[in-house]
Amino acid sequence: MLAKVTSCAVIGLDGQLVDVEVDIGGGQVLFLVVGLPDTAVQESRERVRAAIKNSGLNFPLKRVTVNLAPADLRKEGPAYDLPIAVGLLVASEQITADLSDALIIGELSLDGSVRHTNGVLSMALLARDRGIKTLFVPAADAPEAALIPNLDVIPIESLFSLYAHLQGLQLVAPYRAPLQYDVDDVPPYPTDYSEVRGQEHVKRALEVAASGGHNLIMTGPPGAGKTLLARSLPSILPRLSLQEALEISRIYSVSDLLPEGSPLVRHRPFRSPHHTISFAGLVGGGRWPHPGEVSLSHRGVLFLDELPEFDSRSLEGLRQPIEDKIVTVTRVSGSLTFPANFMLIAALNPCPCGYYQDPVKECTCSPSNIARYQKRISGPLLDRIDIHITVPRVEYEKLSGNRLGEPSSVIRARVEKARAIQRERFAREASDGATHLQSNADMGPAEVRQFCELDEAGKQLMRAAMKQMNLSARAYHRILKLARTIADLAESEKIETHHLAEAVQYRPRSQE
Repeated sequence: MLAKVTSCAVIGLDGQLVDVEVDIGGGQVLFLVVGLPDTAVQESRERVRAAIKNSGLNFPLKRVTVNLAPADLRKEGPAYDLPIAVGLLVASEQITADLSDALIIGELSLDGSVRHTNGVLSMALLARDRGIKTLFVPAADAPEAALIPNLDVIPIESLFSLYAHLQGLQLVAPYRAPLQYDVDDVPPYPTDYSEVRGQEHVKRALEVAASGGHNLIMTGPPGAGKTLLARSLPSILPRLSLQEALEISRIYSVSDLLPEGSPLVRHRPFRSPHHTISFAGLVGGGRWPHPGEVSLSHRGVLFLDELPEFDSRSLEGLRQPIEDKIVTVTRVSGSLTFPANFMLIAALNPCPCGYYQDPVKECTCSPSNIARYQKRISGPLLDRIDIHITVPRVEYEKLSGNRLGEPSSVIRARVEKARAIQRERFAREASDGATHLQSNADMGPAEVRQFCELDEAGKQLMRAAMKQMNLSARAYHRILKLARTIADLAESEKIETHHLAEAVQYRPRSQE
């Protein structure tokens, strides 16, 4: 007898329906799985056989052929265990239920229990878009699938409980999510900016960066506080909207990195990979491409400490994601696109020893070593960074004083107000194609022309800056976007000359 059960594959971040066709015929006892399965899918034969027997059901001792269609789509992972087992039970007439409007996913243990599966959120989105009403998922993944409305999510603890449900012996109630997304939920951050002594100009630069989603690079001697300032940045970032949280959760679901006990990423990600990371680990890729750190930082922060120590190929791979807010990974089998709208925060020393131009400690590096070290970061990459800031050493008086700085909660309130102004402006005045913009850093040339108009004094200042600093056209647009953010922080409708002047002074004094 032939049976067909609907399951799902995840390609990149998108789901794709897979038909699990099971045929039981005569002849030699054999169990075949075809349809371009990987090793994990091939091994499902033994898991399915043991799970059916240990659930008290009958495994057919005949020639069993399982086809995963479409046959030209690579199938990976153990999520096909449960649909294969159900297909076998339907084909052997142990289950008589109609499964034409259901999607089944899940990995089986040898005892018949159902394990967690990656990418359930993408699968649930596909089920809703294809009009499938019922989704059978592992009980551990039910809260994640229930984030998608208009679906009956059935949590499955074991193969036998699914058998009993389909046969009407013991029905399993659809999962109802008790979790409500709380936009006011603020986690405890390890460091508050009130505890960071001195460096007020760097805190200001980080506030501007957070308000507009701009990239920032810090240069200074060891121990000046660059890493501490960067790691404190999440405490002033604006809260996530529900749509942003779903975007991030989808990436983390596919990567199996969702926070324990929560189906939703509720705070902006902060990713800080070590400089030994591979190109595929940073940008994304692999034989079957998966998201890299730039995508795991989507709507959050990618912090690269000791920037010159990263592999030059990996750093150059950041240029396209910074510009386009997406990363495209191309393989022989096709191209996949992952979202990568992140804030790049980088820190570096001015030379190998770290004390070039330091007023206290003498630098021990030769001029050629300093030049070689600084040239590890290319000019095109530096040109894509909006804010360049120097972090000097902190004086003893500031370190030993008891006076606290401005708390992160106060700075965060200003940042959220500036972001609200930007969203309102885009929603009110932007063309239909620009209403998806979330911050000033997302603006393209058309939006810059529309929202970043300068008066005559501002035009004269920009003309002088372009000539003296050898600025590129890209740098020109980035200065305007940065000035727009500074004006939003000041709640100014127009970009004033002093807003533009602050944006200009964040550019590096010399361009390679």
